[in-house]
Formats: sequence, structure tokens, C-alpha cells
Amino acid sequence: MTALPAEAVPAAVLPVAVKRARRPWGVTVAAVFLALVVLAAAFAPLLAPYAPDAIDLSSSLVGTSGAHPLGTDASGQDLLSRVLYGARTSLLAPLLLLLLASVLGVTLGTVAAWHGGWVDTLLSRITDVMYAFPGLLFVVLIIAVFGAGMTTSVIALGLAYAPTIAKYTRSVALAERSKAYIDAYRVLGMSGTRICVAHLVPNLARSVVGYLVVLFGEALMGLATLSYLGFGAQPPSSDWGLMVQEGQAAIVQNALLPALVPGTAIAAVVVAFNVVGVWAADRLGARR
Repeated sequence: MTALPAEAVPAAVLPVAVKRARRPWGVTVAAVFLALVVLAAAFAPLLAPYAPDAIDLSSSLVGTSGAHPLGTDASGQDLLSRVLYGARTSLLAPLLLLLLASVLGVTLGTVAAWHGGWVDTLLSRITDVMYAFPGLLFVVLIIAVFGAGMTTSVIALGLAYAPTIAKYTRSVALAERSKAYIDAYRVLGMSGTRICVAHLVPNLARSVVGYLVVLFGEALMGLATLSYLGFGAQPPSSDWGLMVQEGQAAIVQNALLPALVPGTAIAAVVVAFNVVGVWAADRLGARR
């Protein structure tokens, strides 16, 4: 069959064909995988064969079988059920973390870029100091003061991520602030607050959202690390990081599944979010 020249193809068809051709297959696979993980977390009560806290010492460290497709841990808890329920905490907590960090970071970055001068200098120096301070150490200090737990970990990591988002927002807002439509709104007598809230920040949304998608995998890994260290989720939670910590002791008994199953889940989700996040950031940045 002879291919039609580009001039013979309808203009409306070309953008769709180009978009489909340029979408890497790896991004599609990662997106489908993440969608399945979200659905599995949402319908965990229907999919899990057992309750996540059901203890059966007679089935301790059982390998894969029909009754336990992914085996059991040292307490005889079904690993498949725990991973399904743990996906809820492992996905929702990073989302809340980034929501807190984005509110603080976008506000600081936008204010610094809009006012400039000493305001920009002061906020930039504050974010530089916080950005230079080791994030994990900052989080541990907050947990040492307020106590361990998932809520404290989310708030502490949210504060730790805020300077990173603020610096990124400031750089994007500076470029957006120099555009002609900002001067046009000023000439019309619109206040700076209204311009920022109604026009500047919404125009930054594409770039910021793309950046947040990239950060999601890092936030998930950070919370899992805190849970593994005993600072985040506490027993009997099914958080993936806590499951890795609890399953580590079984390795000396040649039982790898209690640590391997949640560890693989963390790695797979983080990699998938990084793949989708980088692609989404590029696409949203190009559209902007």
C-alpha cells in the first residue's frame, strides 16, 4: 500500500498520530501498572484473601501455595493481603505529603518571584539554608521532638520537601512574571494578589504538577525508609516499609518472601512513577 503524503492527511489527524507515535511503550506499561496498583488498593477488601492482621502461627513462613500465593510472614500473616492493604497507606501518605509541601513551596516561590528585592533575597536565603540541611536529619529531629508515627513523618517530610518545590516554583514564576499579560493586568488596576491567585499560579500548574509527579516516587521511598527505621508507620500497620523491616529477621531462616515481596512492590511503584513522571513533566513543560 502506498503511503499518503503529509499534505494528503487531514490536519486534525496529524496531531493525534504524532502524539501516539511519540509515546514510549515503557510509559504506557508503567501507567497501566500504576493504574492496576491504585485499583488493587481501592478494592483491597474484595481482592485480599485474608484480613491483613489475621495471625496464624501454624502457617509461619510458609512459601507460595494455593492458600497463600505470595507466602506468609513470621506471624503467619498472608503477604498478598498485607501488600494489598499496605498499598493504601503507601500511596495515600506520599500524596498528602506532597500536598502539604506544594502548598508551602508554591506559596513561598510565588511570593519571592512576584515581589523580588529584599523579599526574594530573604525567602531565597531561608530556602537555601533548609535545602542545604540534610532532609533525613531534619525529619529525624522533628520525629524526636513530636514522636514517631505516620502523621509526624508526613508532616516532617512535607516540610523537608517544601524548599525544593519553592526553588522550582520561583524559577518558573520568574519567567512567567515577565510575560506581557502580567503587565496588562497591572495596567487594568488588578491587585498583585489577584493576579497571582487567578492567573500566575494557574499558569504554573502544568509545570508544578509535572514536577510533583516526579517527586511522588521519591516521597514514597522516603516514607518507606522512615517506616523501615521505625520512625514512620507502627505495628500492626501493613505499610510496605514496615513490612520490609519486619521481614528482615526471616532472611536468616532462608525465608526471603516476607522482605522481598514488599521491597519489590516499593521498587516497582517508584520506578513506574519515575518513568511516568519524567514523561509527564516533559509533556506538560512542552505544552506550557
